[in-house]
Amino acid sequence: MSGGTVAVVGGSIAGCAAALAAARGGADRITVFERAQAGLRDRGVGIGLHNDRFAELRDAGYLTSEMPWAPLNRRVWSVRDGDARHGRPVGEQPFPFRAYNWGSLWSELRHRVPDGVDYRSGSVVTGVEPDADGVTLRLGDGHRERFDLVIGADGYRSVIREAMYPDTAASYAGYIGWRGTSPEVADLPSDGLDAHNIVFPGGHCMAYRIPDGVGGHRLNWILYTTPAREDGLHPDLRTPTSLPPGRLTARLTTWLRELVADTFPPYWAGKLLGTPAETTFIQPIYDLEVPRYTAGRMALIGDAASVARPHLGAGSVKALQDATALQSAWESAGDWGQLLEAYDTARGPIGSAMVALARRMGDAQVENTPDWSAMGQPEFDGWWQAQNNGSDRRSGFGGHSLKRD
Repeated sequence: MSGGTVAVVGGSIAGCAAALAAARGGADRITVFERAQAGLRDRGVGIGLHNDRFAELRDAGYLTSEMPWAPLNRRVWSVRDGDARHGRPVGEQPFPFRAYNWGSLWSELRHRVPDGVDYRSGSVVTGVEPDADGVTLRLGDGHRERFDLVIGADGYRSVIREAMYPDTAASYAGYIGWRGTSPEVADLPSDGLDAHNIVFPGGHCMAYRIPDGVGGHRLNWILYTTPAREDGLHPDLRTPTSLPPGRLTARLTTWLRELVADTFPPYWAGKLLGTPAETTFIQPIYDLEVPRYTAGRMALIGDAASVARPHLGAGSVKALQDATALQSAWESAGDWGQLLEAYDTARGPIGSAMVALARRMGDAQVENTPDWSAMGQPEFDGWWQAQNNGSDRRSGFGGHSLKRD
């Protein structure tokens, strides 16, 4: 099938990938609506891609080896052990991952979007009006535009998903991620080639090196825990949101810093507590599933369709895989109905499976943590295996394999 007009609502990684898929599918006219005026390339948080998932996406034409990345070989889980500088390892895993800077990865994908695509920064979609054979979008400037197909790539607060499923929204998992990036990478263990998980009662923190976008590196970290439910400490996060720098309450900031000082090995406590405050923010953790990835002439991609907790290490992978499935459906379909049905069949079950696996990981790694101090490698291996029991053997940490047996 070829031809038709397509709108992509959201212009980040998922949106750029969706526009690329639509262009390769043969759409006549593609318009991307991105609400941010600028600055997407300045988002400096880290993204990890499993080597095998990278190879699949490279072969599909969505990633290239030239995109700046940092190699990771192992993941080391460590617990505080007296004054031991780096703590005591409780378990080690192979970790064949490539670490990216979100902004750099987005920038590279943005450059791959064909010149003929109308990418509009600072363009807000305020309303969605579907009909039998198309969708009209209401824009913040008062204009209305109609399209044959609208793709929601606008994240976990998607206006397109709300139009498709008004009663379906992201649900708060009950805990947060405290994120930050630091320029202090000169003395990282193993020359920065390992990812590190620092564990403590009620959570853990993952830290690894990423490119900084200008030829150097930064330390990227995210700490998962549940603040006590006290006034002024645990924000009301039931409505999907995020807390950027400057929005943290003084009490929550103090609580998090005391947690790190009391439970982290000295080296890692210094790294987190020395991170510039302006590069830290709160990421509430949410879950989201939808009944279908499509409805009428609307489709969802990336976090607009399903949100799996970050413990899976596959958020960007899923968005890019969604795009490859959309392109494949486009190339094999004879009409819009066939395209949308094929896309939902290909990605809906995978999205649900990833959400379920990430919930199990969140339960084991944050909500009901083990006695880390009693663990050695055998105990760690058993604990890790229990989180993956019942999973499709093509799925696991790092995402879902596109290769079939």
